[in-house]
Amino acid sequence: QVVSSEGVAVRSLCTSSPHEHPEHGRLVYKGNLARAVLGVRFFSYSTSIFNLFMMPYIVLKTGIGFESLLVQAGFYGLIGFFTFVTPITLHILTKGYVIRLYYKDEMDTYTAITYNAILAEKATVFHQKDVKIPDIAKMFTTFYAKTKSMLVNPTLFPNPQDYNHLMGYDKSFYFNFEEEKEVGEKK
Repeated sequence: QVVSSEGVAVRSLCTSSPHEHPEHGRLVYKGNLARAVLGVRFFSYSTSIFNLFMMPYIVLKTGIGFESLLVQAGFYGLIGFFTFVTPITLHILTKGYVIRLYYKDEMDTYTAITYNAILAEKATVFHQKDVKIPDIAKMFTTFYAKTKSMLVNPTLFPNPQDYNHLMGYDKSFYFNFEEEKEVGEKK
């Protein structure tokens, strides 16, 4: 029960916290670049679509005509390059950016929400044991969930223990000296 600014008691009908999702679990991460990624990709798609529709009109109305077939191919190739390659490149670079990450304690599963190619939200469900950390740090990959690369910012986790559990840093470390000795002797 909350008292409003007019002094009237208001009762909330919400039974879960705002960070709970009934299907996915508890919200443990929210990416701060989600709107920027969506905006840039939408702008790129819309300019490419606009370009596809306007290019024939511009070519026909302005009379831009090249006598050389090679110059025409180069011109249309350049226009096609920027029309198709830019959105594809943006999709490849941002497809693993995690917008939100949910965690279900009872099943030890995570649900990562990302954008797909048509800018709709896509949910990827994985277990903590499916998380693989790349041996070499990659520019757009923090970890792999099964085989899909995911990008998160570790500083945006409100609770650092959630990040540690996701990455497997909370597991005990076991080092077998005998195995290392045998590997060293084989070299």
